[in-house]
Amino acid sequence: MSSKKYEILRREVLFQGFFRVDRLHIRHERFDGSDSAIFTREMFHRSPKVAGVLLFDPQQDKVVLVEQFRPAPAEIGMDPWVMEIVLGMVDAGETPEQAARREALEEAGCEIQNLQPIAAYFSSPGGTSEYIHLFVGRVTAPAEGGVFGVAHENEDIRVHVLDAMQAITMLYANKIHDAQTLVALQWFATRHTDLRSRWLVSDVGTPII
Repeated sequence: MSSKKYEILRREVLFQGFFRVDRLHIRHERFDGSDSAIFTREMFHRSPKVAGVLLFDPQQDKVVLVEQFRPAPAEIGMDPWVMEIVLGMVDAGETPEQAARREALEEAGCEIQNLQPIAAYFSSPGGTSEYIHLFVGRVTAPAEGGVFGVAHENEDIRVHVLDAMQAITMLYANKIHDAQTLVALQWFATRHTDLRSRWLVSDVGTPII
């Protein structure tokens, strides 16, 4: 860990809506020990923490993904209906684990039995404060999909239940275009057999964490 010093000398709020954009005036210690010049960076803010969870049913060997409209792909001429893991902001007073369980119910109608961390990381540390806690969650996959979401958040979310190998094949066929889903499925692709074996022999409902 670096012990170098830094200062945020001034913060300007450029935009405040569903998201917030700040301009930061920054100075920090350089690697040679001198002070940098004062410079500015724009910072995109949403919830300080986000929780994402890949839903996996080891009994049926199924993965549950969700599909919803995202405006950014439309901006560059791509299909704006994106296949993703369950993902949402961590509310005030809530832990990432609690948020993952809540979002699984809201977005996919699935109750998480076991929850295991995958990774925690900044989605883009040069320009956003978004910090993502990524999990894999044990669920009982529904017999078929459905449409879920929270009405007051204008969510319209379709659930897809896929064979585990089908989801992994989508990853390798470059059919996944969401970063959090890429990370989760890459992790899952290398640990699928071990994870399934462990969860099949564990007591149902006994949390990993």
